[in-house]
Amino acid sequence: MPLSTPSTRADTALEDWSLARSALAEADPERKCRLVDELAERIASGQWAPRDPGPPGLLPSGRPGRPRLISPRDLPRRRLGTVEGRIALVHAIAHIEFNAINLGLDAALRFDGMPDEYYRDWLRVAHDEARHFRMLRERLIELGSDYGELDAHNGLWDMAEKTAHDVLVRMALVPRVLEARGLDVTPGMIDRLRQVDDSKTVALLEVILEEEEAHVAIGSRWFRHCCQERGVDPDPTFESLLKQYFADQLRGPFNLPARRRAGFTEPELDRLQALGS
Repeated sequence: MPLSTPSTRADTALEDWSLARSALAEADPERKCRLVDELAERIASGQWAPRDPGPPGLLPSGRPGRPRLISPRDLPRRRLGTVEGRIALVHAIAHIEFNAINLGLDAALRFDGMPDEYYRDWLRVAHDEARHFRMLRERLIELGSDYGELDAHNGLWDMAEKTAHDVLVRMALVPRVLEARGLDVTPGMIDRLRQVDDSKTVALLEVILEEEEAHVAIGSRWFRHCCQERGVDPDPTFESLLKQYFADQLRGPFNLPARRRAGFTEPELDRLQALGS
């Protein structure tokens, strides 16, 4: 007698996607991370092979009441030579990673009709981001602070909402523009932290930089997949979306070697540099 029937397998898949929805909606950071861990364990053990979740319906994303969200212009600038400055930097990156957990889950739940590997990719990204968030939160506690004790901005999630209507646009602009910005700026952060002998934070950022490169590459892969499916040329499509959504907002310099490894073509890099100069 078979261990499971098609109907029971379908019921289990619905339960797993329900768990993913719960993880996205969860506001408490630690509980959110635990739910994402459970999803990852089910996938790794073979209990669940993520497939098309179907129409998304409402997808509320949970976040805690703190940090208070303000305009990026209103965030104070602090020097890394002080503990306060390093706390501010680690807090800002932790906030990005928390949002990135939601982004990975949302990318998997929001867009139906994609290949199975798409869903596996973005759930894996969510798990990586949960691990990054925990690492940074532990570092904040070591420095005498915690996540939520400083203000933050919501630019990453704002763009997620603006791209919720189209998976091609989401893949082009969130991983390949906003998250890829981390590839550009993190090496400079690492250098400045080395200058103030903060080896613990340097070690964390080195791990995150390496893994974020892989996440941007996932965005590149699925952006090109969507372009191929629709019969459009990815290079001018990317340029058109940059001009539409990021007019006069792009700034160099760009980490060209890392971006090449993450799937950017030379025409795309030329356009980025021209628009960001």
